[in-house]
Amino acid sequence: MSEIPTLQSALGDALGDHAASLTQHLGEHTLLVPASSWLQTASVLRDHAALRFDTLIDLCGLDYLEYGNGAHDGPRFAVVVHLLSVVHNHRLRVRVFCTDDDFPVLPSLIDIWPAVGWFEREAFDLFGVVFEGHPDLRRILTDYGFVGHPFRKDFPVSGHVEMRYDPEQKRVVYQSVTIEPREIVPRVIREEGYGVGR
Repeated sequence: MSEIPTLQSALGDALGDHAASLTQHLGEHTLLVPASSWLQTASVLRDHAALRFDTLIDLCGLDYLEYGNGAHDGPRFAVVVHLLSVVHNHRLRVRVFCTDDDFPVLPSLIDIWPAVGWFEREAFDLFGVVFEGHPDLRRILTDYGFVGHPFRKDFPVSGHVEMRYDPEQKRVVYQSVTIEPREIVPRVIREEGYGVGR
């Protein structure tokens, strides 16, 4: 009886030099891929008979600004894809770093896994990662007039503009924030001897 190849050996055989590194922690495999071979590696992961990662579960963006209190010395933005091989019952996390911190760009995976469309729009909207070749890359969670990308670590915690519907003008209007900034610290007032002798 022949031995069933492990995911680690199958990835090594199929990808060769395309993978920067493969790590395993708590039973989960993470494959680091260089941006230059992102599409080619994704095609191999989907089509290679020993891998057959036919289902894309999730794609998300990451911002490594100040990661580990400044211990991260590398590109700022990354994209992580979670894949499932139904045939081989394997899961894989694939990470790729964008090469330009000022304008993060990666090729779109929509021709490889069509389900990635909305996930790439979310990563664009929240992190500002541009996916080249995406047929409809526009905001999906924030308003179309929204400025910035709210999941970036340097995005301001409180905004300066709010949006509301104006019934008189019968449209959405933008105006300066009307909420006074305040510190919300709960005040606890207890009667003397509270909880004693009960």
